[in-house]
Amino acid sequence: MDTHNLILIGMPGSGKSTVGRVLANALDMAFVDTDALVEQRRGVSLQAIVDAEGPEGVLCAEADEALRLDCRDTVIATGGSMVYSETAMKALEQLGPIIWLDVPLETLKTRVGSGDQRGLAMRPDQGLADLATERLPLYQRHATLRIDCNGLSPEEVSAAIVSRLSVRTGT
Repeated sequence: MDTHNLILIGMPGSGKSTVGRVLANALDMAFVDTDALVEQRRGVSLQAIVDAEGPEGVLCAEADEALRLDCRDTVIATGGSMVYSETAMKALEQLGPIIWLDVPLETLKTRVGSGDQRGLAMRPDQGLADLATERLPLYQRHATLRIDCNGLSPEEVSAAIVSRLSVRTGT
């Protein structure tokens, strides 16, 4: 496979971090989670950023991390709200194919719950369904590849990504 990096996008709870680790291991690549980079750089949790600065604080911090990325042979799990930043997405597009992990809303609700401790970049008047509706066209626009993750384990999602990318690149 002739890709230098693989970028994962999707809703909170879609499995970007979990699948990213499995995928990186399967392909002998490094793994980076932009949410973890934000927390490391800021020294606080995403939820603390939301509490102090509102959703905009997380959006700006995530976009800043995307612009700082300088990696090769790396699987990159992005924050779910990364797609709001055109600048960040353009930078990520230069790093490799963008893979959207598409997970049904009911599964997301089970995984995320209320989301009140996850540092989700959403307004107080929004629920997960509202957020999914708002982000859907952004994920569609930016994705090089969409993976339907319904009912699949992280290992199966990883295998689907490898298979689909191999077909696309002819390897």
